Amino acid sequence: MSLEITQLLLAWNEGDDQALDRLMPLVHDELHLLAHRYMAGERTGHPLQTTALVNEAYLRLIDSSRVRWQNRAHFFAVSAQLMRRILVDAARSRRKLKRGGDAIHVSLDEALSVSNEPAADVIALDEALTALAAFDVRKSKVVELRFFGGLSVDETAEVLNVSVMTVMRDWSFAKAWLLRELERT
Repeated sequence: MSLEITQLLLAWNEGDDQALDRLMPLVHDELHLLAHRYMAGERTGHPLQTTALVNEAYLRLIDSSRVRWQNRAHFFAVSAQLMRRILVDAARSRRKLKRGGDAIHVSLDEALSVSNEPAADVIALDEALTALAAFDVRKSKVVELRFFGGLSVDETAEVLNVSVMTVMRDWSFAKAWLLRELERT
């Protein structure tokens, strides 16, 4: 199925709108699982539900005509990034409305375990990732792909076109750096 997804993405790149129609049923379950991972870390009563997050990401994906899809891993990396942006935008809107909001703070160790436990404050983590990207974009991308995207080390290496060992080193460094940054807030 991975090869079929890649072939459909490449056809979509070439302007085949029917490829998109055939692609979406194949990736829907994985997009839903990805959204579920994100939503599992959100507080109870979050205004977005898993299906709404998938739908919003889908709308942004079909509007992303500038993306030159490489393969399945690239598609899910972009999907993860879009879902992150959607949740960060929603969190910023809530915080703006509440003037400070009631975000739950969790240590990065807990958040980076990628479990069903509550996630770190999405806005604080987004700001820390932006700061990390200011001096090392690749390390920031590794965190985004692994933590937000749920990609494996191998898939992350494939998307970034680096070795597995590079991803593992970047992951270790980024976790330590982000922990230090989040402890300052």
